[in-house]
Amino acid sequence: MMANMGFKSGTGLGKDGQGIVAPLEGVSRPAHAGLGSVEEHRPFFHGKENLPPPPPPPAEEEPEPPRWSRKAAAARNSRAPGLVLSKSALLTTRAEQVQPMVVDRVIDMRGPQPRVLTDMTGLNDEQEMDLDEDLPMPELQYNLQVLVDQAAAGIRGLDEQLQREKEDVASLTREKNRLAEHEASHGHELQVMEAITGALEQVRADEAAGVLTPEALLDTFRELKTRHEEVFDLCGLAWIACEFVRPLLVRACHGWQPLRDPSFGLELMTQWKDFLQQHPQHYDFRSDYIDPYTQLLLDVILPVVRASGANSWDARDPEPMLRFLESWEELLPPVVLESTLEDVIMPKLSAAIDSWDRENVPIHAWVHPWLPILGQSRTETLCHSVRYKLSTGVLCSWQSHDASAYAALSPWKGVFDPASWEAMITRYIVPKLKLALQELQISPAVNSQELDQFNDRVMIWSSAIPAYCMVHLLEVEFFSKWLLVLYHWLRSTDPDFDEVVYWYKSWRGILPPELIAHRRVRMLLAAGLVMMDNAAEGREVLLPGAAREATGCPEAAEDQQFDAAQRAPPQQVPGAAMEDLSFKDRILAYAEEHGLKFMPSAGKFYNGVPVYEFGCIRVRLDSVKGLLFAQVQGSWSSVTLVQLMEMNRMATPC
Repeated sequence: MMANMGFKSGTGLGKDGQGIVAPLEGVSRPAHAGLGSVEEHRPFFHGKENLPPPPPPPAEEEPEPPRWSRKAAAARNSRAPGLVLSKSALLTTRAEQVQPMVVDRVIDMRGPQPRVLTDMTGLNDEQEMDLDEDLPMPELQYNLQVLVDQAAAGIRGLDEQLQREKEDVASLTREKNRLAEHEASHGHELQVMEAITGALEQVRADEAAGVLTPEALLDTFRELKTRHEEVFDLCGLAWIACEFVRPLLVRACHGWQPLRDPSFGLELMTQWKDFLQQHPQHYDFRSDYIDPYTQLLLDVILPVVRASGANSWDARDPEPMLRFLESWEELLPPVVLESTLEDVIMPKLSAAIDSWDRENVPIHAWVHPWLPILGQSRTETLCHSVRYKLSTGVLCSWQSHDASAYAALSPWKGVFDPASWEAMITRYIVPKLKLALQELQISPAVNSQELDQFNDRVMIWSSAIPAYCMVHLLEVEFFSKWLLVLYHWLRSTDPDFDEVVYWYKSWRGILPPELIAHRRVRMLLAAGLVMMDNAAEGREVLLPGAAREATGCPEAAEDQQFDAAQRAPPQQVPGAAMEDLSFKDRILAYAEEHGLKFMPSAGKFYNGVPVYEFGCIRVRLDSVKGLLFAQVQGSWSSVTLVQLMEMNRMATPC
């Protein structure tokens, strides 16, 4: 291995082959001694030229005697303060005091003139000068200074102790005052509690004796609130007053008929409201908090109103209940009003609508007065029931000569949503008006019977039917016959133009202004005027379509396209199938014919297809195949309408 490292046999070790002077020596270490516990470093070379110089011998010092010896005790006693020191020892001691004491302010009164110092550096300058000038007896001056310093230290200690004592006295005084105030406050609260307890005991005594009245109870609690307003809410005296007055008001309201005498108890409840409601109540339906006054009405007034409404109120006569709500409008909190509407009024209105059947009093006469009070959600619920009732009742067997349908339906135009209104008009009214116009006979002479029939059966609906639908109906079913009658009249021998003009004005006067303002209606009326003008001038009288084609009128092509578009079947919208609507409409018509409801089941779908309720049976439609499926014992089966009717008859009433 050494040969691989370049060593040659017979030469010495090292770079130049010089070898080593002495071999490595072992170092002896005491028994049980670890590495580093003793000095064991030895140089590799012991050549005298490499040895470091020996360290200088340490200076001899006087060994300090042991602390327990008499010499050590004498040395300690020689350094005790207050003993005589030599001048040199004194100067040495003063030289060692180099760190000044930092103080706020020191007034030196030891000299002939007082001095104000901000630190302790120059406190003994004069004494040091005296010592430096080698004045007599410097040891005595030092000793006196030590005594003065000891006295000053004692004075400072006593002053600090005095300050601590003063602070303790001030703290104890404050604690004493606080406890005294606490005692006085508790004494006042105890007196207040005793006064309140005495008043409540008197109230209980009057109640037990049967002489307590709501007015006297209100005066008692008003006095308590005036005298002890700071603890009125803390003690819950408002709730205590409600507990006392509740049985009194229940006895007072026994036998009260709120629908016959709505003003009963208004003055008394107004006083209790002013007493119990300190601030206007902003009711939050998401909060469960109810103030004492609201709880009092829920326990006393609402049960009486609920019983009276359920037993003696007829929903077809809304005036008694409306008078009660109007009289108590300022006294009913929102939660009480909402409970009255939800528990008393809505059930009665819904039941009255369901039982209504072509009575003399229409539905809107006793439902519309409630619309401003019910709110949007309840109004939509009632409108759904009203639409179903009108569709299955009045409109199902209605004929155009019966004016009752218009009287029952027209007031709901502004209440129903536009889509529902238009669907109902298009389904039930427009087909009957089309039949009425087809049966209408138009003669050349002015016939008041024809005008009245046209006005009473058709034009009465002009404000209820959408304008575009009414214009198309008149153009197809009325103006075609009207222009044809006028055409044959003008082509007859020697027509009376005065009668023609009167006839024209009579029919035009029946049309309402909103229809006359329509472009198509103006064009059709203008066509009649053109025919009348041609006949008066002796020109050839042509029907409007033939005349425009013959004269090459620029609007001829446009009018022909419009006529074709009006008569063409409606185009299917992408993504929708007209068969779906027609198939569903047939099912709806069949259900209405047999007095059954047919409506979507809320939130119910089967493979993305809505589920409907046909009477008491759930059904779904396959409009592509024209199939009707009913849910029977959890599974869907294809059924016919006859089978579906039989299933409804056998089903449990829903």
